[in-house]
Amino acid sequence: MSHAKRRRVLGIIATDATFERVPHRGAEVWQGKCLHCNAHLTVSLDGEPISRATIEHIVPRGAGGADALENLGLACARCNQGKGSRHDANFHRDARARELVDRLLQKRRERWRGPDAQ
Repeated sequence: MSHAKRRRVLGIIATDATFERVPHRGAEVWQGKCLHCNAHLTVSLDGEPISRATIEHIVPRGAGGADALENLGLACARCNQGKGSRHDANFHRDARARELVDRLLQKRRERWRGPDAQ
């Protein structure tokens, strides 16, 4: 994973209240929850995913979604790929896709913490 991508992951972690530093196999890591299913996600302190954590664009980039932290979350690969294949391509014409995005945006707002709260 590139340095820029790891920095983006760390920015998401800094603003997601589900993530905390915990011991893991003799080292300290970030552990939090998938934005979709609440499965545990583990990320090294340098931003490298240990579990299958992926960056989730809540509003898809193809539908005008930005790379702003408010539109980004961490999701397990299974959930993120499922959303992409089922919902992202149909976002503009599928009410269920827009409903899912609205629900994820609300969940992200509920988890939000200021980046200085660590």
